[in-house]
Amino acid sequence: MRKLFKKNATKNYVEIPYAERIKIIEESSIQVSRGVFFSTVIIITSFLPVFLLSGQEGKLFHPLAFTKTFILIVDAVLVITLAPVLISFFMKGRFKPESHHFVNRWLERIYAPIIQWCIKWRKTTLFVNIIALLISIPLLFSMGREFMPPLDEGSILFMPVTLPDVSNSEIKRILQVQDKIITTVPEVKNVLGKAGRVNSATDNSPINMIETIILLKPQKEWRKGITKNDIINELNSKLQIPGVTNGWTQPIINRINMLSTGIRTDVGVKIYGQNLDTIYALSEKIKQSLKGINGIEDLYVEPITGGHYIDINIKRNEINQYGLSIDDVNDVIETALGGKTITTTIEGRERFTVNARFAQDFRSSLFELQNLQVQTPESGSIPLKAVADIQIAEGPPMINSENALLRGTVLFNVRNRDLSGTVKSAMEHLNKLLKHLPKGYFIEWSGQYENLIRSEKTLKWILPIVVFIIFIAMYFAFHSLREAFLSLISLPFALIGGAFIIYIWNVHLSVAVAVGFIALFGIAVETGIVMVIYLNDAMLQLVKAKGNSAATITQTDLKMYVIEGATKRLRPKIMTVSVSLFALIPILWSNGVGSDVMKPIVLPMVGGVFTSAIHILLVTPLIFLMSKEYELKKYGRIQIFESTH
Repeated sequence: MRKLFKKNATKNYVEIPYAERIKIIEESSIQVSRGVFFSTVIIITSFLPVFLLSGQEGKLFHPLAFTKTFILIVDAVLVITLAPVLISFFMKGRFKPESHHFVNRWLERIYAPIIQWCIKWRKTTLFVNIIALLISIPLLFSMGREFMPPLDEGSILFMPVTLPDVSNSEIKRILQVQDKIITTVPEVKNVLGKAGRVNSATDNSPINMIETIILLKPQKEWRKGITKNDIINELNSKLQIPGVTNGWTQPIINRINMLSTGIRTDVGVKIYGQNLDTIYALSEKIKQSLKGINGIEDLYVEPITGGHYIDINIKRNEINQYGLSIDDVNDVIETALGGKTITTTIEGRERFTVNARFAQDFRSSLFELQNLQVQTPESGSIPLKAVADIQIAEGPPMINSENALLRGTVLFNVRNRDLSGTVKSAMEHLNKLLKHLPKGYFIEWSGQYENLIRSEKTLKWILPIVVFIIFIAMYFAFHSLREAFLSLISLPFALIGGAFIIYIWNVHLSVAVAVGFIALFGIAVETGIVMVIYLNDAMLQLVKAKGNSAATITQTDLKMYVIEGATKRLRPKIMTVSVSLFALIPILWSNGVGSDVMKPIVLPMVGGVFTSAIHILLVTPLIFLMSKEYELKKYGRIQIFESTH
C-alpha cells in the first residue's frame, strides 16, 4: 500500500493510509478546482469584446483572442480532470508544513503586520483606495485617444502631390530631384520613387502624385540621439519645393487606409454634394479653417479642378462644304492623338494589338494640333482648324463619387498629438462653417478616426454585458451574490495601476490598450476568487471550532480567522501575480517591429496586476471581514460558502 509521511512537532513521521491520502487530495481539489474552473471561464468571457471587434482591429487581435481562448478551454478541463490525478501520483513522501518554507515565512513576516494594520485602520485603508480610484478615473479620461498605436514599419513612405496639370517630363524631373535630396540624409539606405499608377483598378493614383519608399539603415547606424520623427522632420525641411505638397506615412498602413476608408492619410474630411465647383470652394474653406491646429500636418485638398483638357468642337457647317462627315474628322483626331488599332499580332498563345498615331512633333502643342492635315474628297488636305475649334479647357483631373454623390476630400496626417484630440479641435474650428453649408451638402470624418469611433461603439455596448456575464459566473462559483460582488469589486481597483502606468509611459488610449485592460480583468478576478476561497475556508474552520452563532463567535475571533485565511497559502497567491509580472515586464523593454503595439497591451496589465494584487491581499480580507461582522450582527450567524461540485 502506498504511504504518505507527514512530519509532526516531535520530528517523527506518521504514516497516512493510501485511502486517507486520496481523500485529502480529493477534498483539496474540490476546494480550489471550482474557483479555478470558473475563473478560467471568466477569463474566456472577458475576451468576448475582442471577438466582436471588426475591420483592421479585428484582424489584428482575433488570433490573440482565439489562441488564448483555446488554451484556457483545455486548461479548464484539465483543472478538474487531469490535475487531481497527477497530484495523487506525485504528491507523496515526507511533507513539511508550509510555515517551514523560508519564502513563505519571509512573506508572512512582512504580510501579517500589514494586514493587521489595515484591519485596525480600516477607514484609512478604504479611504486611500477610494481616493486612488477616484484619481485614476479622470486620469484615464484626460488621456489622448487614438485608433491604434502607430506601428513602426522600419521604412517611410513619402507621398508628395504636385499640381494636376503637371507634365510627364516635369514630374520625372521632380522625382529625380527629390530622390537626390533624400539620399543626402545619413540614415537613408535606399530610395525608390514612382509617379502615376499601374494598370490596376486598385491603384487610382494620378500622374501628379508621387510615392517614394525610403528604406532606412539599421537603427544602430543612426546618428546619436536621432529618432524616426527627427528624420522625417529633416527630410520635410529639405524637400520644400514650390508647387509640391508633402505627405509622410508608411507603406503598409497607407495601403490599409486606402483600402478600408479610401483615405491615404490618417484623417480625411469628405465633402459631399452635387456640384464640383461648390465642393471645391467648401474644401478650400475647410482647409483654411484647419490651418495652424496643433497636431495637423500635411494638410492637402484633393484637386477637383485644375486639370487641363484639349477641347475639339467640330464645325458642322464647315465640314459639309468640304464633303466631310463627323466620323471622318473624329477618325483623324483619334489617329493623331490617341492612336488607332491597325492590326493584331500573334506571338505563341498571346495576342497584341498594334496601334499607330502621329509622332510627338505633330501633336506637342496647340499650334501643331490646329494644323493637322485632314484629307477631303474634293479640296485635298486642309488644316484641322478649318473644320474644328481647338482650345485648352479646364476640368476636374479626377471625379470621385461615393454613395451616389460627388465627393471632395481634405486630407491631413496627425503627428505629435493624439488622434481624437486633434479631430475634436478641428471640429470646433469647423462648427461655424458647417452651420452655413448649402442645402444638400454635408461632411463626414473618415480615415483612422472613422475606425476609432466604430471600435469604441463596439466596446461600449459589449463591456457592460461582459461584466454582467462575469458576475453571473462568479455567482455560480460561490452560490452567493455577496461573495460574487466581493470578488467583482476588484475590477475597478485593477484600473488604478493600469491608468497610472499608461499616464507615466505617455501612451494614448487605443484598441490595444483596451485589449490590455480586458486581459487584466480576467487576471484580477482569478486572483480575487482564490483569496475568497481561502477566506471562506477560514470561516469553515471557525464554525467547526466555535459554532455558528453570535453567542460563541466574537469580533476578535472573526479578525483572527480572516487574517489566518488571508495569510494561508500566501505563496501561491504571490506566485500567481509574479508569474504574470515576470512574463510581461520584459516586453516593456523590447524594441523592433511589433513592440509599438505590444507595449500598449502590456502596460495596463503590468500596472493593473500590481495594484489589483495589493487590493486583493489587503482590502479584500478587510471587506470580507466587514461583511461577516454585518452578517453576525444582523442574522446572529455568518453565511459560509460550501465547496461542493
